[in-house]
Amino acid sequence: MTILLATRRFAAVALLLIGVLLVTSGCGSPVAAGVVQSEKPREETPEVAPETMSTLVDANTQFAFDLYQGLRAGDAGNLFYSPYSISLALAMTYAGAEGATAQQMAETLHFTLPEEQLHPAFNALDQELAARNPTTEETDDSEETAFKLRIANAIWGQAGYTFRDEFLDTLAANYGSGLRTLDFQSAPEASRETINGWVNEQTEGRITDLLPSGTIDALTRMVLTNAIYFNAAWINQCEAEVTRDDTFNLLDGSQITVPMMFQREEFRYTEGTNYQAVELPYKQGFAMVILLPQAGQFPQFEETLDAAQVQTVVGEMAAREVILSMPKFEFEGTSFSLRSLLTAMGMPDAFNPDAADFSGMDGTRELFISDLLHQASITVDEAGTEAAAATAAVIGVTSAMPPEDEPVEMTIDRPFVFMIRDTNTGAVLFVGRVMNPTG
Repeated sequence: MTILLATRRFAAVALLLIGVLLVTSGCGSPVAAGVVQSEKPREETPEVAPETMSTLVDANTQFAFDLYQGLRAGDAGNLFYSPYSISLALAMTYAGAEGATAQQMAETLHFTLPEEQLHPAFNALDQELAARNPTTEETDDSEETAFKLRIANAIWGQAGYTFRDEFLDTLAANYGSGLRTLDFQSAPEASRETINGWVNEQTEGRITDLLPSGTIDALTRMVLTNAIYFNAAWINQCEAEVTRDDTFNLLDGSQITVPMMFQREEFRYTEGTNYQAVELPYKQGFAMVILLPQAGQFPQFEETLDAAQVQTVVGEMAAREVILSMPKFEFEGTSFSLRSLLTAMGMPDAFNPDAADFSGMDGTRELFISDLLHQASITVDEAGTEAAAATAAVIGVTSAMPPEDEPVEMTIDRPFVFMIRDTNTGAVLFVGRVMNPTG
């Protein structure tokens, strides 16, 4: 069976912003806004060995589920974020870090590659993902072929402030970004609106107000932004005609009624002593992985969630006929600050004006990260679905699979974890959990 994707019916967006601020404002008079662009072109065919790419993907996946553990501890509700967006934006910042600040960031982000390999690897991965977008010749713009992935970077700097050529070269060659100048000193509110407008455009209206009023002030010197927009059709159809209201069981024992989608199809599937897992493919090599803990086991399952467990579950999946029931859901404008979490995870100096060393950006010790804001949005329905999946450790031995000639049932009628990943590289773009499909 095939699935149809109505325009904008199914879309997920994540946006990360890092604001790098000066401790003092003594940096000369502002000048007219413009673009400071390195003369270096973007390296369109970076030479990156497969093992180097694999090392980067593994690092990003470890960081993704480190984040999950920190974020889940601070919020008992629904959760959705883009670890890839966060890693990408922090990698651009890491390019200007030195000393203990750089060491702390590398350890927290699991960056083990030297910088001369790390930034080209990010470039190669970014271009690999971007290449999945169909060309004009490959698509007829019909609902059956709908797919769009946009990953965009923009760096915003104070007009008149001097940034090192080496830093700008790294951004241009590996992230395809120059430095756009704004007058933070004299026009902070107008600068905020300009950045929010760029975000709104890149995410096709899904993220409209990333930077709240007051985020930008006269001490702002740099803002690094990354936006991801993803819109994809399922390969296998959930027919809207068979969607019906059914029961979803909340953790507190209460029940709610939600629209439940149904289909019987061959998917990659596995199960363990306390979970079931299924992979639902999208167009162009992406997939949603859903991990469904046994009833009453969600807290225990979630506590052990890490990258190694996710990789084990994905590696154990095999083709099975699955009778699948799952709820429609939508999260609008999930947002949070990551400053406190990343400080606790091991990179406090980056956020400390007395300790931060971003001298690789400007040759001084005056820059630090004032805040790190993240906002995400997702919609899942019959037309398509996008998700991020986190999985728990398999306790003991994987339970015996049902006979191959019998379909397995998977009824997602209780809280679950999900992720959206690229099946070719293993890169995890989005991670989330659904505690209540109605929000």
